[in-house]
Amino acid sequence: MIFRISSRFIKEKECLICGKRSRVISKTLGVCVDCLRENPNEALKIAMKAHETSRGKYGLPREPPKDPRGVKCLFCANECQIPEGGYGFCGLVKNEGGRLVRLAGYPRNGILEWYYDPLPTNCVAEWVCPGCVGAGYPKFAYSNGPEVGYYNLAVFYGACNLDCLFCQNWQYRKLTAALRPTMSAASLASLVHDRVSCICYFGGDPGPQMPHALAASRIMIERTKERIFRVCWETNGLMNENFLKRAAILSLNSGGILKFDIKAWSPSVYKALTGADNKRLFNNVKLAVKLTEGRENPPPIVVSILLVPGYVDLYEIRMIAKFIADLNPKIPCSLLAFHPDYMLNDLPPTSSDHAMKALKVMKDEGVEEVHIGNIWLLGNYYKI
Repeated sequence: MIFRISSRFIKEKECLICGKRSRVISKTLGVCVDCLRENPNEALKIAMKAHETSRGKYGLPREPPKDPRGVKCLFCANECQIPEGGYGFCGLVKNEGGRLVRLAGYPRNGILEWYYDPLPTNCVAEWVCPGCVGAGYPKFAYSNGPEVGYYNLAVFYGACNLDCLFCQNWQYRKLTAALRPTMSAASLASLVHDRVSCICYFGGDPGPQMPHALAASRIMIERTKERIFRVCWETNGLMNENFLKRAAILSLNSGGILKFDIKAWSPSVYKALTGADNKRLFNNVKLAVKLTEGRENPPPIVVSILLVPGYVDLYEIRMIAKFIADLNPKIPCSLLAFHPDYMLNDLPPTSSDHAMKALKVMKDEGVEEVHIGNIWLLGNYYKI
């Protein structure tokens, strides 16, 4: 479906700190991007109220708990310190009597939904993907082009270690709250038949349920060792480092792609949008790039950036671009057009002006492979 909004229906909102008015300030956040970067302490006091609302619906903490007397969870980069009787940010870990109890995410009980997605599909990396364009043929792809007649096993995990206020898959929170439906790693692996050429874990995010995903992947790889079968991930990058290492090697060896969704560069902007910190994200990206050196086709790492109007502006894009170009300028990057969803539903879709200028910034900073995704959403909504 083509998404269109007339710019005259997009109202200006006011920043509660500086008083600036703009169509690309969200009333949900209450503050503009300049105040988030220049006055982060004051701005985050306001912006984090939105996460209190978002998380409160499901009885979850508004940000990763850091109780000095709590028990530390090491399952992901948030490293929650969970108080007695409290939950981790992902909702799958609880402190009961000073002991952490995992409610789901082990090989026996992943919270997820799944479906067979015919190839080619709308994967974040579809423009460099073996299943969509034949990248890596014949070692990693069945066709020198789209793998028509094959399927991706799409695994939608029902938990996340972020709280993105723009989440297009926000329904995962219902799965977290219900702790169902569940499926064992072995049952998930049994879904791979001879016309399934890849699996992609997304959600939510696979990060909080990595033991389940890794166990399922091991079974699948063993059962398909005589043919092509790729393991791919769409992640916010806040996995536990040891889990990330194993995920990266699985993708490297199978011809799969590890897709990092970088939400923002500035810590305060990232936290306002997601409810958590990005301190470990960039180190994890560096680690994954190092672990997957040597394979160029298909590229083992792809980065996506959602162009959130007013917040993921050209400064955020420039800083992310510098980081990527310094790591490896050949890492493919996809700039994704935003559409209003979940709690950031008072912003317009991404403007064509925003997308084209972001593309130029990425190229100017030395990133060689840049793609604009969801291009049909672009319109003349605002200028930057």
